[in-house]
Amino acid sequence: MSDRHLIVNADDLGQTAGVNRAFGMLHKLGIVTSASLMVRFPAARGAARYARRYPEISVGLHLDLGEWACRAGVWHPVYEVVPWHDRAAVEAEVNRQLLQYRQLMGSDPTHLDSHQHVHRHEPVRTILRDIAQSLSVPLREHCPAIRYCGSFYGQGVDGTPYPEAITVDNLVALVRGTQSGFTELGCHPGVNEAGHAMYRAERAVETAVLSDGRVRAAIEEERITLTSFHTVPVP
Repeated sequence: MSDRHLIVNADDLGQTAGVNRAFGMLHKLGIVTSASLMVRFPAARGAARYARRYPEISVGLHLDLGEWACRAGVWHPVYEVVPWHDRAAVEAEVNRQLLQYRQLMGSDPTHLDSHQHVHRHEPVRTILRDIAQSLSVPLREHCPAIRYCGSFYGQGVDGTPYPEAITVDNLVALVRGTQSGFTELGCHPGVNEAGHAMYRAERAVETAVLSDGRVRAAIEEERITLTSFHTVPVP
C-alpha cells in the first residue's frame, strides 16, 4: 500500500464552459480527482450537474472575491465582488457563496480555497479558517493533514509568463518528488478559452500536459495513490 497520496485539484470549475469541458475530460482520463467550484458564474450549474453524477470527485468552494491583473508592477482589479479587506462584507459574501454551493451541490464543500489565493490575507484567512473548522474540512495551506503544491502554474508572482512550469517534464518531476502523506497538486485546465483574458493560453497547455501519458505513467511507477479530499483525515 502506498504511503503517498496525491489529489489533483482543478481550480476555477464553473467559471466557463471551457473549464468545465477540460475538467470532465481529465476526470474521465483518471488524472484529475477533485475540483474547486466558483459558484457565481452561469457555467457553475453545469459543473455541479456533472460533479453530482460522480460522487468519487471531491468538490470544494473556490471563494471568489475578485480577480486582479498586474500591469507595470501594480495589481489592478479586473473585477471585484466585495473589498477583500472589509470583514463584514467578506463574511456576508462567504456565507452567500457557501449557501449557493449547497444549493448547487446539495452538500457541504469537501474543502475550501479561494480565487488568486486571497485567503492568504486577513481578514479572509480567519473567516475561511473558522468555517473550515466548523465544517471539519481542509482550508488550503492551513490543514496539517495535507500539503499544497502550486508549482504547476504558468505565470510568475507578477503575472508574467512562466511556461517552463507547465511542461510534462516539470509535472513529472513534481509527481516524482511527492512526499509521504497527502499532497494537493493545483491545476487550472481549460479548452477553447477565447473569452478568458488572464490565463487563457496556459489553460490549454495545462490540459494537454495533464493528458500526457507520461504523467500517469510516473504516478504508477512511483506507486502514488490518486485520491480525493474524501479520504483526507482532517484533525
